[in-house]
This record gives sequence, C-alpha cells and structure tokens, in this order.
Amino acid sequence: LLIEIIDVNDNAPEISVTSLMTPVKEDAEMGTIVALVTVSDKDGGSNGVTNCKVVGSFPFKLKSNYKNDYSLVVDGALDRENISLYNVTITATDEGNPPLSSIRVITVHVSDVNDNAPRFVEPVINVYVKENSAVGSVIHTIRAFDPDLDRNSQLTYKLLDSSPKNIPISSVLNINSETGDIVSLQSFNYEELNTFQFKVQATDSGVPPLSSNVTVNVLILDENDNNPTVLAPYSEHGSVNSESIPYSAEAGYFVAKIRAVDADSGYNALLSYHLSEPKGNNLFRIGTSSGEIRTKRRMSDNDLKTHPLVALVSDNGEPSLSATVSIDVVVVESTADIQTQFRHVPIQEESFSDLNLYLLIAIVSVSVIFLLSLISLIAVKCHRTDGSFSRYSAPMITTHPDGSWSYSKSTQQYDVCFSSDTMKSDVVVFPGPFPPVDGELISINGGDTFTRTQTLPNQDK
Repeated sequence: LLIEIIDVNDNAPEISVTSLMTPVKEDAEMGTIVALVTVSDKDGGSNGVTNCKVVGSFPFKLKSNYKNDYSLVVDGALDRENISLYNVTITATDEGNPPLSSIRVITVHVSDVNDNAPRFVEPVINVYVKENSAVGSVIHTIRAFDPDLDRNSQLTYKLLDSSPKNIPISSVLNINSETGDIVSLQSFNYEELNTFQFKVQATDSGVPPLSSNVTVNVLILDENDNNPTVLAPYSEHGSVNSESIPYSAEAGYFVAKIRAVDADSGYNALLSYHLSEPKGNNLFRIGTSSGEIRTKRRMSDNDLKTHPLVALVSDNGEPSLSATVSIDVVVVESTADIQTQFRHVPIQEESFSDLNLYLLIAIVSVSVIFLLSLISLIAVKCHRTDGSFSRYSAPMITTHPDGSWSYSKSTQQYDVCFSSDTMKSDVVVFPGPFPPVDGELISINGGDTFTRTQTLPNQDK
C-alpha cells in the first residue's frame, strides 16, 4: 500500500541574515554590500517557491545571487547628517494558495566621514570696540560649527596674516585656538586707527582636515578723550592775549574770533563757545557756534579801560572737555591805535609753484612763435613789393607840341588829355595796349602839384 501525502502551504518563508556589514560609511559607492540574506520555505513544490523584496523607499535594494540567496546593496546616496540610521524592511512571499509571507527588519547604521567644512553663522562679522579699552580684554568670540561627528567636528581657530596700517595683526590681537576668544594685545586709539579688517580660519580635525574663513571688521568707537585745541593767533589758558577796540565802537563791533578744533569725532568734536567777564560788566557777547566776540552796546564813561575776558570752548562729549582763552580788551581813543593779533596774522606768501613756471614758459613760447611768424609775413610782403617795382622803370611824363602829356612806364603808356578849364584841369589818362588797369585820373590844381588816382579795372569788359 503506497500512501502519498499531498503538501499544503502551511509554512511561511523564513528570512535569515547571514552577514551584516554595519555601519556603512556615508560615502559608500553604489552597489556596496550591506548584508547577505537567505530565504527558505519548508513546503514543497510551488508552495516552497519564494520571492523577496525591499518594502518602502530606501537607498538599498536586494540583489539575487543564487536561488534564494540575496545581497542587500546600496542603491542611492547616503548622508549621515540627514539620516544616520535606516530600518530596512524585507518581505518574502511564497507562491502557495493562499500565499504566505514573512517580514524581516534590518537595521543599517551610517557612519560619518569628514565631508563638511566648518561653517560660520555670518560671512562677515562686525566687532565694535571702545577706544582706550583695557589690554587683554576679550573683544569678541568667534563661533563656528561642523555637522560632522567626533574628531571631524572638533575645530581650531587661528588668525590669518593681515597688516592694518602696516602693523601685523598678531601684534594687535590674539585668538584662543580652542574657544575662539579674540583678545586685544594693545589699547586702541580712535584718532590713530579707527577701523581694520582681518580673517579668522576655522579648521576641523578630520582626515583630511577641512577649513573655512570668516571676515572680521573691527570698528573702534570714539571716546571723548581729547580736549579742544585753540588755534592761532590765540593761545590757551596760561597766557594773556590782547585786543583793542575804539571808544566809539557801536553795538555789534567785531572784537575777535576764537577758533578751535577737537581731534575726536561726532558729538565729541562738536564745539560751543561761552564768554566769562567781570561781574557788572555786560559789554561783550560771543557766538555760541562761531566763536566771534562782539560788543553788546556802545561804550560809556563808566566802563573800564581794560576788560579781562575768558572764553571757554567746550565739546559735547560725555563728560564734556574744555579749553579756555584769556583776552584783555583794551579801549583806545581812535581806530588808528588798534592792532589786533587776529587782524595782523602773518600771511604766508605762496611760493612760485612749478605750475606757474610751466604756464609762464608756455606763454613766452607762444609769444615768440607769434612774433617770428609776424616778422616772416612782413618780410615776404616786402619782398613781393620790391619785385613788382623792379619789373617797371620809374614813371615818366612827356610833353607834346600839341599840349598833351604822355605818362608812361616801361611796360605801360598813358595818353593824357586836359580840360579847357584853366583854373582847374583834370587829366584823363587812358592806358595803352597793356591790361593791368583801365586808366588813371591826374588832377592838376592851381598850384604846381597834381594828384594821380588809379581807377579799378572794369569787370564788365
């Protein structure tokens, strides 16, 4: 008796991972093997035939090696900074009726490679530092980050060579290579150096190391550390300056002008002028912004002959700094006695510059060329005139027996006729066969003189 047992699909496929190469580097090439997968089914016939595939969207795929043996390989770009772990789902299904299936999840870790350079939050960093700040103070802390892991993200900082105002940056600033703290090595003076620029480089510790730079602009903020300076002809407090005004001076008479400058900037350099004079002597005023001292009113017999004034020049800084000028205003009887320092400031004569010299040379050269051209033109004209006279002999007048005259040259001959008027005779001269002119009119007056007029050629001939 032979009994045949007919198989039914009562066994689901089994998935086993025989080898798992994890973690996988994020720069792995396409086709890199991640795991070896084997699928088995205890059923027979079509019930034991299986199909295996990856479910879902992953940068991996199954590659069939031999029958039920597969390789899980890389099928797309990996980026650990975006996804560092994948749970790859594999499904195996047989061809039974009804089909049975099984699922296996393979966890794939992605390892880091140094594929990211350090990054700064801003491409340009502006740092504001007060002048006269203490040496050794931290003016700014540089921060960069690296999305890589471990040593690939460990950063060091350094200053790149730069020379603001021909001064090496290493003598002005220092940077902590680990923390990024920028420390000043000297106190800054706004009036000497108000801004400079340098670069900081951040480098990671990967292999090979990657780096990037950031530009740092340092702007020195002005502090009110300079007193106003009074300009000539007046000196600051410590010496007395003298001015004179006439007794007949009207209100608003100009006495003096105080001029001052401040090496600071902005409001720290904005100056105002104030005047102090003895009590009860309300004779002078000063322009708050102009510094001009003028009289408020006319003089009186009760006024002093000498008025000691103190002009105060203040800036608008915080705290305010100032300078003073002492001026003794002397009242004189006439304007001829007035000699003010301001009105007699020596004027520096301008030197004869190279530009003036070149201009003078150019004018002289043009004048000489013009004069030579004029002389040459006159010489040519004279030469032509002498030539024209040389072609003819001296003119000659001949008297004929009939009372007529002949006026002739070597190449021309004229016939002369008189009118019958004895008081005034007109002589009409007709040319001979030569064409230069049509004729000449000779007028003989009552005396021994005569006038010869040459007529123009007739254009209608």
